[in-house]
Amino acid sequence: MSDRQDYGHPDDLRRMQSLAQRIWSPDQRFHIGDLAWGRYSISGAEAAFRTSLWEQGGEVVAWAWAELPNYLELLVDPRRGDLVPEMLDWFEATADGPDLSCMVMDCDFRVQHALRDRGYRRERAGPFFTRHSRDLTELPSVVLPAGFTIEPVPKGDAERRAAAHRAGWSDFGSRVSTESYATLMQTYPYRSETDLVVVTDNGEWVASALGWYDEVNAVGLVEPVSCDPDYRRLGLARAVDVALLYAFRELGGDSAVVLPRGDEAYHAPGRLYRSIGYQPGPRTVVYARQGDA
Repeated sequence: MSDRQDYGHPDDLRRMQSLAQRIWSPDQRFHIGDLAWGRYSISGAEAAFRTSLWEQGGEVVAWAWAELPNYLELLVDPRRGDLVPEMLDWFEATADGPDLSCMVMDCDFRVQHALRDRGYRRERAGPFFTRHSRDLTELPSVVLPAGFTIEPVPKGDAERRAAAHRAGWSDFGSRVSTESYATLMQTYPYRSETDLVVVTDNGEWVASALGWYDEVNAVGLVEPVSCDPDYRRLGLARAVDVALLYAFRELGGDSAVVLPRGDEAYHAPGRLYRSIGYQPGPRTVVYARQGDA
């Protein structure tokens, strides 16, 4: 038997991360860093989150994370796949709208089967993400143009770090704020030594890569990377990403993962990671159910 409880305290995020850490594999949707970034990177976003945790014997064995009005992501211990129908019951009772969607990995067959049984159908069009993995042996050199260096973010400097992220994502829009980044800096598993910025000779931060290191599984996650539009095509994003691989290795890491877009509408990041030696693996898929289903 398992007990369900709603997310009620920041400590519950650590409990969700404990499940992700315990069942980690590169085929899994969530690294512990994904959960930190997803929960706190945008100030005020939590108002639209509804999250529930299933526990057995004092251990979280599943969780479901809904973003209102109608979007779900979930994680369940493979030994407790029987919980998925109950998790979908919870989501369908929690969602505000009749049209529902859920993202999973394409190798997560048990969850996909449960979704199909409930009338969800796989969407064939639209954005998707592809897991890329790389071991940390035989890393390429960090190559920077003259006048640039790579440095870790000074502890607590959330204001400049958030501004650098927003500049790098200015053509897409970003709601990362000083306040939200300050919260991230206090959230496990953030480390300043895996939060890197490219600095010009006049002290401007023009590219960045945030890494999250899982010391239990010796795997680092890259999430996210950015580069100011005025400084693109200089190899800065590549350089800071490679530098992050060295930082993971220095901490004892064996591998790194990233989850860039894989569809043709936004394929440049995936191409960059593959040029560094990342190998593509499984991708995400979205299942949706219309209100009249």
